[in-house]
Amino acid sequence: MKNSKKLAIDFDGTIVDDGYPGIGKTKTFAFETLKKLQSEGYRLILWTYRHGKTLDEAVEFCKKNGIEFYAVNSSFEGEIFDNENASRKIDADLFIDDRNLGGFPGWGEIYNIINERIEFRVEGKEVLAYSKMKKDKKKGLFW
Repeated sequence: MKNSKKLAIDFDGTIVDDGYPGIGKTKTFAFETLKKLQSEGYRLILWTYRHGKTLDEAVEFCKKNGIEFYAVNSSFEGEIFDNENASRKIDADLFIDDRNLGGFPGWGEIYNIINERIEFRVEGKEVLAYSKMKKDKKKGLFW
């Protein structure tokens, strides 16, 4: 069964190195990971500060690299934003951004986090991220 979760993905600093208003160098494995997630049924939303011409350039850049988004700066294609009746926050299951708590880990780590459903946890005053977490070893046949 295909996944239908929505992923909101930033552009500058996430898909490409930050070069705003230009387009920076593509992040390692960005498009390969996005294509893999899309093939697994994830709906990708481009969620970026860009607008107008710079947004069009980013969308076209992604299209040339094999990614067409489910929606751009909205919860779904064709959404009409009405700030009198709706929040600007979009409806997504996960947000991928270089300004996340802990920074941008890289696309390989992002895929593992999503695929393995790895979460952050807090122990005392320390936040343990995916790369520092130890997986519990199975102790018996079934647990």
